[in-house]
Amino acid sequence: MQTRKSNLAHVDPVWFRIKEEAREAYQNEPFLGGVLHACVLHHDDLSQALAYRIASKLSSNEMSEQVLRELCDDAYNSDPDLADSARADLVAVVDRDPACHRYLQPLMFFKGFQALQAHRVANFLWRQGQEDLAYFLQMRTSEVFGVDIHPAARVGKGIMFDHAHSIVIGETAVVGDNVSILHAVTLGGTGKDEGDRHPKIGDGVLIGAGAKVLGNITVGRCSRIAAGSVVLQDIPEKSTVAGVPAKIVGTAGCSNPSITMDQLLSK
Repeated sequence: MQTRKSNLAHVDPVWFRIKEEAREAYQNEPFLGGVLHACVLHHDDLSQALAYRIASKLSSNEMSEQVLRELCDDAYNSDPDLADSARADLVAVVDRDPACHRYLQPLMFFKGFQALQAHRVANFLWRQGQEDLAYFLQMRTSEVFGVDIHPAARVGKGIMFDHAHSIVIGETAVVGDNVSILHAVTLGGTGKDEGDRHPKIGDGVLIGAGAKVLGNITVGRCSRIAAGSVVLQDIPEKSTVAGVPAKIVGTAGCSNPSITMDQLLSK
């Protein structure tokens, strides 16, 4: 494992780009020198930087930064997919968010990216049977970032949470790869029933701000959900839905709505 990480540190273009941008930011903003060194320049690879960032943001009087850092380091050392997913998420944010101009920004400043990486660690703990620790990370992520994702929820790679405030994702929800989710989105249940009760979101889906997708339903790949919609039934792939309750109003308008981020209903 150590050999893999050592080699990756030399060939990882995302991490190389982040460090270059951090050095440039330090030259332009000397007052940020301390935080840039602590969060980026002091570390050998992206996994170390992510572990530090998550621990520093979620630490409290209840659990120290050192303990959280050890938990996160163990997760990244045990499951390389965590860092691979983070790289895909970074690329997704830079590619899709017009307010993001550098790879450094999500790692340092974007709570959606940071909350998602904290969830990935919580999900690792959940899969290891450490459910109470996973719940603790969920609680702190919700308190700090305003993003509430059950640690059992399965989230794919290349995910962008735009603004991210008030995103809620339930226990049995599944989110595919290359999905874009705007703020105040809920992937929730419809009552007190237990078991499989949350939505399954296909690859390449775009979910607009404030949309609520409720129940054990399927949203087909490369579909669009308009802002403010309430989705209660399955959505076929490559469709656009809107309204309360949501109805099909057209096709997705393009092959990759989560990447183009085009939310106009006229197409």
